[in-house]
Amino acid sequence: MIDRLGRIGIVGVIIIVAGLALTALVDPLIAGGIALVLVGTALVVRGVIGYALEAMGMSGML
Repeated sequence: MIDRLGRIGIVGVIIIVAGLALTALVDPLIAGGIALVLVGTALVVRGVIGYALEAMGMSGML
């Protein structure tokens, strides 16, 4: 998976984890909520991309 992200993607993941860690230091409950929002957003994006690829006839690519 890391090879698919590239350098920019890896930096983005590091920034997200650092932001969650910083938020967890202040308030763990808020950090948990933010983590759930991020996971939900990722699942929605994956679903939209899967639907778009399926609509173009490339359903096996995701």
